[in-house]
Amino acid sequence: MPATIERVLADLIAHFDVDFGYLRRIDRERKATILVAEWPRRSAPDPDPLNVVYFDQAYSPFHAVEKVTEPMITHAESYFDQHVTSAVVPLVLHGASIGLLGFVKHGDWAWSRQELAVLTVIAALLAQLQARVDTETRLRHLSTHDELTELPNHHSLFGYLGQRLRPGRPGPVAALCVGLNGLKLVNSYLGRTAGDDVLRDVALRLREQLELNDMIARFGGDEFVVVPNRPMDNYSAELLASRIKHGLGSGVTIDGETVSCRVDIGVAVGIPGDAAADVLRRADLALRAAKTQDSNGVAVFTDTLYEQFELEDHITLNLRRAVSDNSLVLHYQPEIDLRSGRVLAVEALVRWQHPTRGLLLPDTFVGVAETTKLADELGDWVMRNACAQFADWRRRGFASDVVLRVNASPKQLTNPNFVERVERALREHGLDGNSVCLEITENVSVEDLSRAHMTLHALKRLNVQIAIDDFGTGYNTLSHLKALPVDTVKIDRSFVKRLDNSPEDRAIVESIIGLAHEFGLEIIGEGVETAEAARTLLDLGCHRAQGFLITRPLPAEDIEVHLNSMQIPFSLEHRNSGRSE
Repeated sequence: MPATIERVLADLIAHFDVDFGYLRRIDRERKATILVAEWPRRSAPDPDPLNVVYFDQAYSPFHAVEKVTEPMITHAESYFDQHVTSAVVPLVLHGASIGLLGFVKHGDWAWSRQELAVLTVIAALLAQLQARVDTETRLRHLSTHDELTELPNHHSLFGYLGQRLRPGRPGPVAALCVGLNGLKLVNSYLGRTAGDDVLRDVALRLREQLELNDMIARFGGDEFVVVPNRPMDNYSAELLASRIKHGLGSGVTIDGETVSCRVDIGVAVGIPGDAAADVLRRADLALRAAKTQDSNGVAVFTDTLYEQFELEDHITLNLRRAVSDNSLVLHYQPEIDLRSGRVLAVEALVRWQHPTRGLLLPDTFVGVAETTKLADELGDWVMRNACAQFADWRRRGFASDVVLRVNASPKQLTNPNFVERVERALREHGLDGNSVCLEITENVSVEDLSRAHMTLHALKRLNVQIAIDDFGTGYNTLSHLKALPVDTVKIDRSFVKRLDNSPEDRAIVESIIGLAHEFGLEIIGEGVETAEAARTLLDLGCHRAQGFLITRPLPAEDIEVHLNSMQIPFSLEHRNSGRSE
């Protein structure tokens, strides 16, 4: 555009027989006038003092025309005692000047009304052209920048990072994904305007902490990405991330209130030749790790992280289908009387028979079910299928005096339809409530005490037994044992596992057993893997146990052998080890 304007100015200068012409635009935010084009070109120093002229600066030659909307003629003396005549015609749009079309003539010069009218028409055309150029410039800016923070957006980030990762460019190239945890709460509590203020403040602080040429982009709602301009390895990038986290640690004052968001940062490093999308994905995975793992809020991408999250994402995408297409199976682990080996109960444990990954244990996918709202569907599947199998055993003469234990998730326990679903499963398979025990984790009973109280008492009206699983790992549960209708506590395997060589764990187990006896509760030791642990449990007054010393969880057809005899022969001299689920 400047070259085109120069040709227009040259034609006008020749037509009006003047010495110099210029076009300047007005930037209202900066309160300045900015040179667009001039003719003939001056021999100006670098930087040119007339390139950007602020209206309020001392001796500003454009101060008088800041707000004019009509042509203005001025006469002045030059440095050589010559008269200089200037004509300034504003570029008016919607009643305000957006630029200046000016001409200078050495000597006295009288502009006719007709000439000024022509210049006014030309200025109007230029005003429309300038408005279109400004609009196009703004649209281009918006397509590459975030409107709220004025930082580059994800389109600009991908382009920049792609250039940095081109083969032959200096490397390695670090990408830091900065996430704000708590912005939704700020939006909810103080409103979205407050949330916007936090984002703008974070953007400003990031710019203050980093070098001028470092790329800072807003990547999403509450995420920013930093790409340092200089090459940086994992160690240096992690140090930078820690410094950024510290710099963003202080709160933001909004309407007299100081609010703060937890800052987590994921770090990934690419080498020239890598794809920008891959590097950013690795940084995002590292951010997930920083948010969910004990990493002090900063995590660096590793291959182990990739494998972990790749499996988690795969499970998230496919678990719902597994619940409906019979990919899930149940294994059963017996609970016995350590004094006789008699089978007292079987615990139903879900597995996923994955087509390519083999048999997946519940630790792999139950947590995903909790976070993806599939816990109810998964729990219902386990309840229905466990009750069906248990009823089949009883019809065939097995398990007449055995209790079926089924795990219930926190989500199920707080579902208002849970009791109805349990009752339906019992009725459908002809089972008495007292033949089934639902196991809840220790913290379930304090997560929503009022809801848990109502649900558990409703289950007791069905005669369903209640056990607290993993007992000893939670908090504030002891005061609730009287309030909740619990029949059994299961000592967590982490204490049982070290019974033979940890005085501290022995003291904890002894306390739990004593507490259970005081409340008149059954007590079970889970995760029994050694003969020493089994003997210690017996010595402390706990004779019910399950674990690898007795048997691993087994498919239904294999567990029938033990249910048929109602006894599992084992020796307290035998040793074994491994996970009990």
